[in-house]
Formats: sequence, structure tokens, C-alpha cells
Amino acid sequence: MIRQAAVIDSMQHWIAKGWLSHLNRAFVGFLLDLEPDATEAVLWAGALLSHQLDRGEVYLDLEKLCEQPGLTLAIPADDAWAVEQDEAAAELARLKDYSIETWKAALTQSRLVSFGEGVTPLVLTGNRLYLRRYWHYEQIIQACIMQRLQPVRDSLPSSLSERLQRLFPTSSESPDWQKIACVLALRARFAIITGGPGTGKTTTLTKLLALLIHLAQEDSENPKTLNILLAAPTGKAAARVSESIAKALDNLAIDESIKQCIPRKASTLHRLLGSGHDSRRFQHNRHNPIVADIVIVDEASMIDLEMMASLLGALPANAQLILLGDKDQLASVEAGSVMGDLCRGAEQAAYDAATLAWIADYAGERLKPAAALGSAINQQTIMLRHSHRFDEHSGIGQLARAVNQGDALQAQSILSDTAHYPDLRPEPRADYFALRQRPTADAANSLLRKLVINEGVLGYGYYLAQIGDCRPNTAERCDEWALQVLAAFDAFQVLSALRRGPWGVEGLNQRIEEWLFARSKQALWYEGRPVMITRNDYNLGLMNGDIGIALRDSSGKLKVAFPNTDPLAALKIRWVSPMRLPDVETAFAITVHKSQGSEFNHVALVLPENISPVITRELIYTGITRAKESFTLLESCDGVFSKAILTCRK
Repeated sequence: MIRQAAVIDSMQHWIAKGWLSHLNRAFVGFLLDLEPDATEAVLWAGALLSHQLDRGEVYLDLEKLCEQPGLTLAIPADDAWAVEQDEAAAELARLKDYSIETWKAALTQSRLVSFGEGVTPLVLTGNRLYLRRYWHYEQIIQACIMQRLQPVRDSLPSSLSERLQRLFPTSSESPDWQKIACVLALRARFAIITGGPGTGKTTTLTKLLALLIHLAQEDSENPKTLNILLAAPTGKAAARVSESIAKALDNLAIDESIKQCIPRKASTLHRLLGSGHDSRRFQHNRHNPIVADIVIVDEASMIDLEMMASLLGALPANAQLILLGDKDQLASVEAGSVMGDLCRGAEQAAYDAATLAWIADYAGERLKPAAALGSAINQQTIMLRHSHRFDEHSGIGQLARAVNQGDALQAQSILSDTAHYPDLRPEPRADYFALRQRPTADAANSLLRKLVINEGVLGYGYYLAQIGDCRPNTAERCDEWALQVLAAFDAFQVLSALRRGPWGVEGLNQRIEEWLFARSKQALWYEGRPVMITRNDYNLGLMNGDIGIALRDSSGKLKVAFPNTDPLAALKIRWVSPMRLPDVETAFAITVHKSQGSEFNHVALVLPENISPVITRELIYTGITRAKESFTLLESCDGVFSKAILTCRK
């Protein structure tokens, strides 16, 4: 017990340095209750596993821990530990000497660890140490997906081939990955369609659904009307995919009878599964499955491991699952990078002979065999590559590509080449040039202030002008005015990597409020205050991530105007009293995580003065790709941007 007490003392030093949390320490206490004579290696393994779960990692990779402990645990660099003399650094230096054999020998002999099914809290699989719950989730996901990967068709009818030709008459892309996506998704009950912004994921989906509906209607043995459900992880993402589907259908040349069968309204995954109040359990599960023939989930990169396991567990055996999303975006805040893991190797198009033959027969595209064959999931994964939004002259597109490739030098070069990329050079230009030459906190703050008060579409002054200049004289025009104000606010958005600190959303929102409302702000609620919902409220129809603006309605009362996300609703604005709202926070600045599923004309991405474990390549890429027309990077300290590009969670 003496040695165990010494381990606990060392962990207290780690907590003081911010390397572990009190929750990690509590988990070690739980392990000690189960096995009082647990070795120090087992206790440290438990603490580090709990630490990884806090970071969104599902398991502790013992091999990576031995090779690159600092990168694996996202704590200060190895060379910094060597010069520190405190007890925490000394203990860390000792742990660095543990070999993978040392870790595995200790874990293998512990009563807390098993190698698969059982009741132990920890599971060791190869070099990966799991908390049992997350190991179980992975087993569910793997088993359910493998079941759906089995082909359900040996061939496609000639009538479908003719419809394919009508849906894809000509294409500037070669090969036509959208067409390939459709024919592969017709082969099995599982498919992933991934791609960056503007690559046509929603357009591809609507064409695919038209083909699936046609197949079901033309089935001579069992013609049927498909029950198709559309969902997304958050309310904002659900609203956006609903809007995108509606626009895609308007431009799609298919029979009206088929259009009527394609859903135009998406729900959140929580609503789809029937979430209970203050409970992790859902109404729908393997004992009470969802009633559906096809389930489509957009923005799938935001789905965590537990949610994916719940979704797959609640699907009927004969239901088809189609996942859409950008594999390179940020993963969920919760544990698990499911989309990224499932899409690993997707860019290689590593199809086997059977898949290549299917593509050639029905898409008319003859792909070259890959150097090495991909996994079974790779055979049903399609990566769309051609961006219809960002061409070779787009600074946003070029910058996103450089960041995604981990090329910090190229990314810096693109940011500096303002002559070729005007979308990376918004007004005020002189301040932007000065900031690029020497990033400092004062320079970043000065440029941010000028952007924020700008009355053009590059700043928040624009939506404030809409409030004052366009205020209606009649109640009938109040909704139209509110929509106009909300659209103006969406033209610009400040994004931050962090929540706290002067460059986190809390500090930024405080400064922006002072810049814009120094004279008029007298209370918590004031006209023009933008707020984000932080907790779902199904009674009000407001979801986590929804943004509204406090405005005075036709009667002069201060209410919060939210856009009605139902595309079929007659009323386009939902007016809600501030007193009725669930948890909200001011939304001049929001985190990059919260921005997923949204797009803005101009994005200002603010980076803090110090690198943080959460500031990764995926976060930078996600922040950049929220911008549709222009992007501004605000570095408060030189080097943070480049370091983030070199930090990848994959």
C-alpha cells in the first residue's frame, strides 16, 4: 500500500500541473477499491486511460505512449520535461522508461483487466487499453456494420441504368465520384459518402434516394413505399441539411411522385432515437428498433462512439444506413472519432476486383486498381473530390487543402499571397498586412475590433444597421425584418478554439459587447444580443446550437427571434420570450466545435497566445471551411497556427 500511496501523491502533482484531472484521480481510486494491491503500472495506466477519454480518445495506445508520450497524452513537450526538477516531471521521466512489455505484463496479471467479454472495468486488446464500456461500443459498431456490408443485389435492372444516365448526363469530373457513390450505395445496406465543402454530398444523396425509391417501386415481387428518415447530430445541422435537401430537390429533374417520397425535414439523432429526460438511454434500441427502411445521417463527423453504437443498435436488420460528412473535420466533443476511423484510407479508393467491376458495369467508370486493397468498409466508402465552391483561385480552398495535408509552410505562403487570394484579404487591409508580418495580441485585437464594427458584410456592424435602418412600420412585416436581421448576422462570425481566457469565447464576447454596445447595454438582455441555445428544448422546438437575436417585436416587447427550421412551416420566425429560454450564451464569438454544420460569408478565426492540446489540424481546417466567401486568421502570437497544423489527432 505504500507504493500505491506514492503513486497517488505523484498524480496530485500532475493535477497541479494540469496534466491530469481530479476525475482521472477519482477513477484510480475506483480501481484501487476493486484491487487494493494493484501495481503502480496498472494505476498509471488507468489514470492515463481516463485522461485520454477526457481528450476524446477512446483508448490508450500503449505503443504510441512508449514512442511519443508527449504527443500521445497532449502534455508539454518531452524536451521541457528534461529540464524540470519537480516531482511530477521526475515521475513522468520514470514512466517514459516503461517499455510496452512492462505495461502489458502488469496489465495482463491484474484482476482489473481482461481480453474481451467479461466484467472487468478494463479491456486490453493488442496494444490498446479500453474502458469496458467503450470497448463494448466498438464491438457493436463493428458487428452491425459488417452485417450491412454484405451485398444485397447481384445486379441492377436496365431501367435503373437509364435513370442513372438521366441523372448524370455529363460531368466535368473524371472519374465522376458522385455517380460512383450512387452505384456503390445501391449494392449494400451501408455506405459512407465523404468529401469537403461544396463537393456535392447533398446533391449526390438526393439522386441516390431517387434511385432507391425507383428500385423499391419497380420491384415486381414486392413493390413498396420506402420509409426514409433523415437526421443529423445537432439541431442546427438538421436544419441545414433540411434546407440543402429542399434546394437540391428543386434543381433535380425527376418525377414529382419520387420527389414527394424524399424527406425534406431532418430530426436530431436524439429525437430519432427517443432520448429520455436526464438519461443516457434511448427509447429505441435492439429490443425496440426504429421503424425505417433507410436512415441517412448528415454531418456524421460529429457523431461520438456511444451515439453511433446506439444508432446502429436501434436499426432494424434490413434497414440501410447512409452516412454523409467530411472525414477531415473535427470529431465529436465526446469520445471517439468514428467518421475519421471509418473513412481511414478513403482517399486511396482502394477497391477490390468485385467493387471495381461493379463500378465499371453500372457507373461506366474504369478505375485503376490500388497498390493495396482497402478494408471491407472501404469498399462501401466514396470520397467526393471536386469542390464546386472553391476552385484553384480560391484562397479558402487552397488554404484548407494545405492545412489538411499538414503543410504549414505552404499554408503560411498562401496567407501571405494576398495578391492572388483576395478572399484571404478582407478590409481593413493595412491592419491585416501588419498582423501577418508580426502577429501580436495588440495587433490581433485592433484588427478584430475594426472587423467587428464594420458596417459592411465583413462585420457585425452590418446586422446592427439592419436592425435600425430596416425596422418595419407594421406588424405584418416584423417577421420579414427579423429574417433580414438574422441573415445579416450570419454573414459574419468570430470563431475561437477555446472557451475560456482572453482569446476564448468568454473573453471575446465580453470585448465585442463593449465595442458594439458600450452606450446602450444596461442589462443582460438588450436589443441586438445574439444568443446560442446550449440545451435542447423540445417543447419550444429549439435545439443545442440554434442562434437567435433579441429584437423588439411589433408590440415593442423584447423577444428573441429564431428562424423556423421547418422548411414546410408557414411562419418563418419563432418569437420567444427571453424568460422562457433554456440555457443560452452570447454568440458574437462561438467555438469552432459549435460552428460545425454552419456556414458564414466571412469567418474570423481567432487563435490564442499559447498552443493548446485542443488546437489541432482538424480544428483549423474546420474553422477555415466554415467560410463561404472570405476568411481572416487572427493570430495573437506567432507560431500557434503552424504548430496547430502539425498537430493531428488521426
